[in-house]
Amino acid sequence: MKIVIAGAGEVGSHLAKMLSIERHSISIIDSDEERLNKLSETADVVTFCGSPTSIAMLEKAGAASADLFVSVSPAHEQDVNILSAMLAKRLGSKKVTARINNDEYLNPDHKTLFVEMGIDFLFYPEKVAAYEIIDLLKQTGTSEFMDFSGGKLQLVVLKLEEGAPMLNKCLSEVPNGDQTPLFRAVAIARDGHTLIPKSNTEFKINDLVFVVSKRESVEYVMELSGKNNIDVQRLMIMGGGRIGAQVAKKLEKQISQVKLVEANMERCEELSQSLKNTLIINGDARNMNLLLEEELRLTDAFVAVTGNSETNILSCVAAKQAGVQKTIAEVENIDYIPLAKGMGVDAVINKKLITAGRIFRFTMSNNVQSIKCLNGSDAEVLEFIATPGSIVTTHKICDINFPEEAIIGGAIRDNNSFIATDDFEIKPFDRVVVFALPEAIGKVGKFFA
Repeated sequence: MKIVIAGAGEVGSHLAKMLSIERHSISIIDSDEERLNKLSETADVVTFCGSPTSIAMLEKAGAASADLFVSVSPAHEQDVNILSAMLAKRLGSKKVTARINNDEYLNPDHKTLFVEMGIDFLFYPEKVAAYEIIDLLKQTGTSEFMDFSGGKLQLVVLKLEEGAPMLNKCLSEVPNGDQTPLFRAVAIARDGHTLIPKSNTEFKINDLVFVVSKRESVEYVMELSGKNNIDVQRLMIMGGGRIGAQVAKKLEKQISQVKLVEANMERCEELSQSLKNTLIINGDARNMNLLLEEELRLTDAFVAVTGNSETNILSCVAAKQAGVQKTIAEVENIDYIPLAKGMGVDAVINKKLITAGRIFRFTMSNNVQSIKCLNGSDAEVLEFIATPGSIVTTHKICDINFPEEAIIGGAIRDNNSFIATDDFEIKPFDRVVVFALPEAIGKVGKFFA
């Protein structure tokens, strides 16, 4: 595909690197030449220095013949994103998507307004991040969580610590149902590498284990890892930006107590107008004495979503030491994600990975229903619809020569869910969950086409 990206910030740069691996033709526009030079050293892209709202610059970058135009300038440049996306569509880009920071624009009643302007898809990374945090607070035993087809299958990510029942056992030794399997371990992240487990693969301490499970089996899977689900009723949020505010807004009427700590007094006053059941605390959340005075030790979960990754990680570590059972940190520096997990942070949120997964779907065939880039791993989890006559429907899984760098976790057929085994047969129109390393994504798609 020919793809033009407007904005070489953190999100645009990460997306460009990710898409260039798939051998797409990538052009990227940004007004910061230093930023473009840095990106061109690490990704196979053609850079254009200038304004993404300049028609001449858009034409020069190839927007008129682009298969996909992505406008991802930083959140405070929402108007730039919308305008450049509209211009790209008028020039001839086939699909156009733009990053926004206004929840009002996502209202279903307003969707037609943007379609009429030529924008096919709007995405709000901070809102998606907030909803991921909310999901993690419901499934506190996992470090990452994803639903497929309304929860009929679920992906959970478990960190193995001392005392985990499955520790030092081979995959074949872990109890997994008598007749019908309850789950499938699809990957292990270990020492910075991701591997697809075999029957003789042994689970080791500090492994991140990616598991596809039936909804009714998630609790059992968590027991195998020594994790228990916590009923979160007391929540403390550090950082009153867009993510923190949306988490508080969603949960303040659902749980007993929500406290939000924000250093900026003006922002605290703004938050107090929209958050009626949240206790807003003006102060520096790096001050442990302040947090202890606000009863940190009695808190069930601690969420750190300031604009500083290091602050978020260290505050979660401190909260963990104070006895908080569930900690979640926003970590935008991807290199810090393994560090955060190694220091005991239970779960990590990264807007770049969230956004990349959403946009990456536009580069794939129509039978890809969802895709997510995973924290703590360089892989993706995808949900395909099996097309009639596709290779994946012709034989048992063990007989189709599926790529070694990928694994089928399970399938949903009508209202029934199935955990995949080597002798499982996929039928046309099944929704199939696949875990794949980057080099296998293109190969996997051909099996479902």
